[in-house]
Amino acid sequence: MNKFHKLLLGGAALALSAVAAVNLPMAGAQEGSGKRPFTRGDRMFGGSGASAPLISIALKHKAELNLSNDQVANLEKVRNHYQTQVTPIQQQLATQEKEIASLTQQTPANLIQIKSKIQETEKLRSELRYLRIEALENGRSVLNAQQQDQLKTLVRAGHEHFRKSQGQPS
Repeated sequence: MNKFHKLLLGGAALALSAVAAVNLPMAGAQEGSGKRPFTRGDRMFGGSGASAPLISIALKHKAELNLSNDQVANLEKVRNHYQTQVTPIQQQLATQEKEIASLTQQTPANLIQIKSKIQETEKLRSELRYLRIEALENGRSVLNAQQQDQLKTLVRAGHEHFRKSQGQPS
């Protein structure tokens, strides 16, 4: 029975380390550098989940969108505010993930402690998700309906161009 428990705990530790190893890069990819809060995955315009920063796209295409100086300043303010908020949370998340990885390497693994750390990381991810949605809404409120439609068209065109350049059908 003792061998069975060791095997079970070893398997659980291995599974948790694999999950942690996979989730850490995914968390980084989702959050990116934090400088570009809006992604198609945020569904600002029914997005696909790819990471194209919509605020940066809007700012890059400010002439086509006919953004006023105030709109540009407000979008930059939203982006900077988001960055200020998410940076410390991203750092906490990275620290928590390292702690989880370390805990899973212990024999026997303390599953109660691991579960607690996982729950803490999920709270951080939840906060990051909320902050992205908040930035999304704040950014959307800067654009008028016509500009939102134009941005949607730009994003779709960029997505189709990307897919074609990758050899994928649209």
